[in-house]
Parts: sequence; structure tokens; C-alpha cells
Amino acid sequence: MSAFRDSLPSEGRVVIGLSAVVVAIQGYNAVVLTVRPPGANLEGLPFGPFDPLGHRTFELAMRAFVTEQTRFTLGYVEQLYTFGDKGRDAPLADMGDRGGGERSAHDRVISVGYLALAAAAVDTHAPASQWRPWTRFFPYEDWRDGRPAALSLIEVALRRWADGDAQRLGRARLLFALDGAPWNEERVLERYELLYEAGLARETSRDRGEAATALPAPLAAALGEPMLSDHRRILATAVSRLRGKLKYRPVAFELMPEAFTLSALQRAVEAIAGVPLHKQNFRRALERADLVEGLGRMDADTGGRPAELYRFRREILGARPVSGLSLPLLRD
Repeated sequence: MSAFRDSLPSEGRVVIGLSAVVVAIQGYNAVVLTVRPPGANLEGLPFGPFDPLGHRTFELAMRAFVTEQTRFTLGYVEQLYTFGDKGRDAPLADMGDRGGGERSAHDRVISVGYLALAAAAVDTHAPASQWRPWTRFFPYEDWRDGRPAALSLIEVALRRWADGDAQRLGRARLLFALDGAPWNEERVLERYELLYEAGLARETSRDRGEAATALPAPLAAALGEPMLSDHRRILATAVSRLRGKLKYRPVAFELMPEAFTLSALQRAVEAIAGVPLHKQNFRRALERADLVEGLGRMDADTGGRPAELYRFRREILGARPVSGLSLPLLRD
């Protein structure tokens, strides 16, 4: 380790930061666990610096940070992505006061993000920690009730930014479903990065050391709330990953209790994907995949007609290849 440290430029260090996107379903929303460090005016994800001398692995360190900062114990976890490109045109990572010692402008921060799924948004009892709907940070990503009104405001701002440039306008059309282009729910990160490039994300002016541009309140709300450091980029990456993974791995069941109704499962999948699903086709696809099994008892707490409870057939994971869930969209 000393040889590695000696090889670093004297004017800078490599700091490895670990962040966790902890997702659960709360009511009708996908929620993410956030923290607000002392003195911070923005929320962020649970995070901290990796100590090569004190931490045995990245994952164990990340789990410890989450428990320390939120009093929440993680279950399912997977590594999400490593953000380390020098000079990347994206929100700049910053460990704040958690990086250890004096920080230099030449320090290189490597951000390692993790995705964690929880079966319930359990009250953490940590005063600086909250479960927040991720639509708070990306309002334009929720199409469950049709095209979001936020997109109309964003469209005007993007067209102004494009200023007739065909390449810019083409990217905006493709990512934000303008001029009748189809919506691709998985391209969350690309949409956020375009807003960052266009100077519409509030993190842009912060990272460039510029005075924040005053936006009309409706547009600011449509663009979503900023987060600490590069955490909104990490969150966008997690949403993209999870939306894609729904279709090829049965990860949706990591967000469900042991017993659930099919309506609750559909609502959870819709909350993650951000799109409405066709009820009958969704259930037919579940039946064909043979992923769930009826428990022979009813849930009387549905607020209406009692519905049968089901369980995920977890034992099949070791018996055969298992795909994800079909997402048959509800068309107008």
C-alpha cells in the first residue's frame, strides 16, 4: 500500500467514494433512501470514503455506511457502476468532509455505486435520513398517468438550448419523446446527462463554479431537485439499471414481502418502470413464466374485494434459467 501511495502525484490523491441507492416500494411509489449530512443544504445517498486499511471490501464498507447513517440494514445488493473518468462531463464527485484530511483541487474521486433492494421502506429512525419518491428528483420519468406535464416545460427549454442545431434537437427528440418519438423508460441516465449538458440541471452551475441561473419555478420543479455531489447521476444510473433488469431477471420480487397480491406486484413494477401495464396481459405473462404460486388464502386489507395472496417461487432460481417480467404496456 505504501508503494501505491508513493506512486501518486504529490499534489493529489485518489479517493474512492462508495454510494448506495437503496430502493423500496412505499404505497404507489418507488422510494429511495436519502441522507442529509450536517451542514448540507441538499439531500444525497448514503455514502462515505473507502479506507483501504480499515475496510476489508467495498461492499462491507458500503453496508456499514448505510447502517451508520440511516440505521437501516441492507439485504439484496449488487455493484452498480464505477464513475472515474477524468474530466467527465457529468456532476463532479465530492466526499465533502468524509474524505479524510485536507482536500486538494487535484484529488481524483472515484465513485463506486451500489444498488440495494428492500422488501419494505422500514422507518429508519435516523433524523437525517428519509425515504423519498425518486420522482422527486426525476418528475418527468413517471408516465403512469400519461405523458407528464413536466415534459412540456422541459421541451421548451431544450428547444431553446438546441437553437436550431440538428444534432442537439435530434438527441432531445430521441431521449424526451418529442415530436411523437417513442418513450424509452430505460434511458434515465442519458436524459439526465443531456439536461446537465444543457445547463438545465442545477448541478451544472455548481460544478462549473458559476452563479446558478434563476429558472421559473414551474420549470425548476419539472426538472427535479438536485442532490449532493454526483448522487443524482448515480441515482439515474440505478433507475436505468433496475428498469432494464426487470425484463431479464426476477428482481421485482426482491421488493415484495413474502406474501403479496398480484395487484400489489403490478403496482410495484409500474412504480419502477414508470409506465402503466395491461392487467390481464401482465397476469397471463406471470402464469406462463410460472414465477408465482397461490397460497390459498385471501388478503382482506385490499380496501375492496378480497384478493388471493401469492408467493415468489424462489426455489426455481437454482433449478432453471429464470427470466424477468413481461411489461405489456397499457395503450390508450
